[in-house]
Amino acid sequence: MTINALTAADEVIIAVNPQLLAMMGLQDFIRTVKKVRSRLNDRLQISGILLTMCDARTNLCKVITEQLTETFDGQIRIFKSIIPNTVKVGESIYYSEPLLEYAPENKACKAYRNLAEEVAGDES
Repeated sequence: MTINALTAADEVIIAVNPQLLAMMGLQDFIRTVKKVRSRLNDRLQISGILLTMCDARTNLCKVITEQLTETFDGQIRIFKSIIPNTVKVGESIYYSEPLLEYAPENKACKAYRNLAEEVAGDES
């Protein structure tokens, strides 16, 4: 399914949970995007990397954010918007409600709005 989606897409935002295994998976996914671009869809571009489920209070989140910046600086955009880890996101999924309706003032909802503005800002 991932290959089909990448073949049909023009751009992809890579969502990454700041954990070791996710970071290892990031490298694999970037290789997959490059293969799809070279073999199936030469229009495919990486719009950027989005950190999700972050707890900014932890050293791990800070270290991984720094590593991402160092590793991909000038190569792949790292979105300024960072999606925090909150219970409300899981609850909105459980209740089958969009986060925007379930908890519009939640910090994760605000972060998603900021991301939308950041991405839309590229269009102008």
